[in-house]
Amino acid sequence: MQTKLLEIIALHELIGRYFVTPVSPKNILFNTTLFYPKPYDYYLVMPRSSENIQSESQYISNCQLKRDCQLHWYAVRVTYSRELSLKDYLDKADIENFIPMHYEYIMRNERRVRKLVPAIHNLVFIRSTRACIDEIKNNYALNIPVRYIMNRETRQPVIIPDAQMRSFILVAGTYDEAVIYVEPEELKLVKGTKVRITGGVFEGAVGEFVRLRHDRRVVVNIEGVMAVATTFIHSSLIEPIENI
Repeated sequence: MQTKLLEIIALHELIGRYFVTPVSPKNILFNTTLFYPKPYDYYLVMPRSSENIQSESQYISNCQLKRDCQLHWYAVRVTYSRELSLKDYLDKADIENFIPMHYEYIMRNERRVRKLVPAIHNLVFIRSTRACIDEIKNNYALNIPVRYIMNRETRQPVIIPDAQMRSFILVAGTYDEAVIYVEPEELKLVKGTKVRITGGVFEGAVGEFVRLRHDRRVVVNIEGVMAVATTFIHSSLIEPIENI
């Protein structure tokens, strides 16, 4: 093995006329929340040419995309209220995800039943790599069209900071019936103070303390996606903070 390696290095140093390129790539590994190529089986030394240089450049560019192993929160849309089907798929693949839920009363067998249902249809938050979600989008066997919610300025998928998503889940994850969901446009005319909730069921959430729909609430706004507002919050349960 060491002899072969020395031979490769020797050839590689011959005035740059040779380069090492993979010839037997393995399949992409899709393992829980990580998505990255496995190491290659073996390498072949080939003469460097303009065609090879172009192929090598394209290969490196593709690898950089595939090897993006940074986990981020993304917001995606599905169609025909199939968000729970996508969640089921993600749960089985051990991919972290979140769907805002709340309780509704429905009629079943002439009885009024309280049921936990999605608060916002067709919206799913996924914490994974861009490459992993792209693979899900291209999985036609899944039969669930998935599309990113895009940043209108950068024309790139919206990436939600972990701290902001944590606050969003702290509020939305209580399933409190008095929690409300707000379109970001509704907040444009509302200004408040950046605060942290220090007590109660929403303790630890960071957002903006505003008067909204006749109550003082803390709003966690995911720009361009959705905002969630707590129930009434007493001023004794918040503390102002800076530089969120």
